[in-house]
Amino acid sequence: MKTVTGKGAADRRTAGGGDDHPAAADSAAPLPGRRERKKQATRGVRPVLGPGPRLCTSVHIMRTLVHMTSDGDGRSMRERMLAGDLYIADDPELAEHSLRAMDLMDAFNATSARDPQERRRLLTELLGAVGEGTEIRPPLRVDYGGHLRIGARSFANFGLVALDVAPITIGDDVQIGTNVQLLTPTHPVDPEPRRAKWEAAAPIVIGDNVWLGSGAIVLAGVTIGENTVVGAGAVVTRDLPANVVAVGNPARVIRTIEPGAGTGAPGTA
Repeated sequence: MKTVTGKGAADRRTAGGGDDHPAAADSAAPLPGRRERKKQATRGVRPVLGPGPRLCTSVHIMRTLVHMTSDGDGRSMRERMLAGDLYIADDPELAEHSLRAMDLMDAFNATSARDPQERRRLLTELLGAVGEGTEIRPPLRVDYGGHLRIGARSFANFGLVALDVAPITIGDDVQIGTNVQLLTPTHPVDPEPRRAKWEAAAPIVIGDNVWLGSGAIVLAGVTIGENTVVGAGAVVTRDLPANVVAVGNPARVIRTIEPGAGTGAPGTA
């Protein structure tokens, strides 16, 4: 179990006993006389339990940490992360994977457009899979790279942010506008585990022939069906079906698309 120091640990020692618990000291010391007991009662002294709200807070924190760290399965933080469970990112193994991705990402982002072979080589080494004919324009930002897979003939314009703590799967023939964000990380709503730096992630799936307009944000756990168009600046918080147009924050479906019905009006990438 993670060792907790500081105020939280002191609170638990007060609540739970031990050598430094006041009750242990009292057992070895003579009982106070009647005059001293009267003084304590007059002052409202509570030498063992301490102030009530602090006791409740410390017990709540202790129960939260025990619940999250004592499952006994022996998994590493990376294994927990990949399983979609709560994990702590401040971990040596995860740090090494992240540093590797940053090295390759920096090298890729520094490549010249006149050297497409080197750009392709670095992208293939950084990402989990890159389909034939796919182009991603720098700068690209990822967490680990290896959890991002993109199909054939897809295109991502400048400034793609793909935080691949959980898998991000992008299909074939996908068009991604500038400054799109694909965000798999999540954090607890409960303040105590969030303060303790627990976090998690959920996968994102982008179907074939999807078009994500500039500035669109896709949140953790979302799947977007094939042929769907997401308007510029939309925030996708829930799954979108195939063959629809969705806009707004949160993104909502405004119409359906009839495949083969015509080219339609041009949009904004």
